[in-house]
Amino acid sequence: MKIKISPFLFFLFSATLFSSIVTLGNNRNDDPKDRYNRVLHKTGILIREAHFSPRELNDAFSKDLLKQFIKELDQDKNILLQTDILSFNQYEKVLDNEINGADLVSFYTINDVYLKRMNEASDYFNSILDKPFDFSVKENVVMDPDKIDYPSNEAARYDMWRKRLKYQTLAKYAEYIDDRDKNKGKKDFVFKADSTLEREARDQVRKQMSRYFATRKNRETMDENFSTFINTITGMQDPHTNYFPPVDLRSFNESMSGRFYGIGAQLKDDDGHIKIVSVISGGPAWKNGELKDNDEIIKVGQGDLDPVDVTGFAISDAIKLIRGAEKGSVVKLTVKKMDGAIKVIAIERDEIKMDETFAKSAIVKQGDYKIGYIYLPEFYVDFQRADGARCSKDVEKEIEKLKAEKIDGIVIDLRGNGGGSLPEVVTMVGLFIEDGPVCQVKGRTENSSMWRDRDKTVQYDGPMAVMVDEMSASASEIFAAAIQDYKRGIIIGSTSTYGKGTVQRNIPLAGETYNAFGEAQDDDDMGSVKLTLQKFYRVNGGATQLKGVTPDVVIPDRLENLKFREKDNPFALSWDTIEKADYKPWTGTISNELVINNANGEVNSSATFNKIKFDVNWLEKYNDRDYPLNINAYRDEQNEVKRVYKEVDSLYKLTKSLDINNIPADTLVINQASDKVEKNKQWLKRVGEDVYVDQSIKIMGEMIKQNNMAKRN
Repeated sequence: MKIKISPFLFFLFSATLFSSIVTLGNNRNDDPKDRYNRVLHKTGILIREAHFSPRELNDAFSKDLLKQFIKELDQDKNILLQTDILSFNQYEKVLDNEINGADLVSFYTINDVYLKRMNEASDYFNSILDKPFDFSVKENVVMDPDKIDYPSNEAARYDMWRKRLKYQTLAKYAEYIDDRDKNKGKKDFVFKADSTLEREARDQVRKQMSRYFATRKNRETMDENFSTFINTITGMQDPHTNYFPPVDLRSFNESMSGRFYGIGAQLKDDDGHIKIVSVISGGPAWKNGELKDNDEIIKVGQGDLDPVDVTGFAISDAIKLIRGAEKGSVVKLTVKKMDGAIKVIAIERDEIKMDETFAKSAIVKQGDYKIGYIYLPEFYVDFQRADGARCSKDVEKEIEKLKAEKIDGIVIDLRGNGGGSLPEVVTMVGLFIEDGPVCQVKGRTENSSMWRDRDKTVQYDGPMAVMVDEMSASASEIFAAAIQDYKRGIIIGSTSTYGKGTVQRNIPLAGETYNAFGEAQDDDDMGSVKLTLQKFYRVNGGATQLKGVTPDVVIPDRLENLKFREKDNPFALSWDTIEKADYKPWTGTISNELVINNANGEVNSSATFNKIKFDVNWLEKYNDRDYPLNINAYRDEQNEVKRVYKEVDSLYKLTKSLDINNIPADTLVINQASDKVEKNKQWLKRVGEDVYVDQSIKIMGEMIKQNNMAKRN
């Protein structure tokens, strides 16, 4: 979130970073341990002096941090042994001292043991998969780490891996048997015995595990694990205080701006190989002309530097290398062509716009009504360019295009929208209301302040509805809450939104520092801490933190029972209230209460939504269990699971698609770029078949009906 910084906070940030310089010890050198110490100490100072509600960095915190860091490293409890956990207990009351200025020691010991155990575990899969599995044996495997302890010894860990690998092989084996049964009697069909299919299943799992451990070893370097350590510290303050190493900070800024410097190519993981899916028309790779579909990327080089072998890299890690921070910088890709030829292709990076993140609209016809549908995946803004992309301006343009088509109502879809820029939210709310407060923010010691729309102009004053779900967070929740509190429109969605009601700011850890002798030294780029400084409050005084926004019309969906919202995180900040703001609710012609009551009654009596709710609850119970390693028990369960998933998928799609089309002006633009035509076609199809969009359109139809009746009267 972009926020206004008071003079006090500005001074605090400067003082915070300066205060860290007197305790850094010896002259700076190239030893990463020196850099780790500085990052750790500065992070601790920022937390203590600027976090909205910091946990005290004492022995109790140290004990919890140790447990949480181990959990972050070994999430499935299949790498470390119980003896390791006991040996780490020597640091239970040490980690807080290290954060507060002592030399870092604990991390290196824990990291060394973890990497050693990782190498040991990576040797298991080949020996386990060398022998056929007996799937007639009745035994189970437990996948939920909360239900198991760390293995007591190497034999127990080996057996844990044996069961997991057996389950993976069983899944492949059952799939191969099904494929064999389906293809019997077809031309060129070759029958394979069960033993052959079982061996092929093991071979496939072997390949997967080889890639899995190669990726983990490439990723889980000392630098990466140190970042995990720092993020464990910040994450225990609240889920949204995070440490960004330099390359991750760049990725965050790119996601906010909707642009980055790259080559304009889409990648895929093809059985462990990074390959080109397609090049974007008009992009640098397309203009270069040498990079083709299905080319395999072997190495990535930056200018004249030695290239990095990306074998075993995750796609996300390869992308970080291919993208750059500057326009015109050169990336050299060593690629393997379809004919086996190896070639080095130098491509000059240029700006790539992520059109999928930008607002777009369409028109849905329902009887005599024309309803505008606006999809906004995030509240984006380009912080670095005054003329860069801004979601409020883009939504404003979409509304004008829809008004030109004489639409009767507007539905704004914020499902999956994880938030973004607060100023953009305020401006966007202002498109639909007269001037007034949009939300309130309050810091650790300061009084609450108001974010206001000061423009009396209302761009659109007709019927409107806002769609949200469990993944609508932060800025999305502010927008939905303001529309709800002003009674400006109707909010439609799951039982609650995500519940992120906190404000963050990126604070760089780099800057001029001084050693113990008062000698100046320049820090290199050590990344930044995205620190929680304030909390959001609705104009009605309630926080959006933890509870989120409860829609006016609640519709069951498949994500309802997943534990990923703010309220499911043990380190989430609490919900509270402040004084209500002075605001004037919208006085329109529509009785929201009547529409809401009728809509909830329709949803509650809907066979489709009741069936979705039943199936989702069934799947939750199914997932919370042990998994069978017996072929018959496995196939019985899988058949039932597939049936339920298939049923849910079918319930999500309308049997008859909505009458949805692009705005004529957009059609002209889309048809000028061949790569946009197919994407647009798929988007319209997806929206047109969406049962939730359909329900929202029906609700909007009732709002339009009421609005028209009021105008006639």
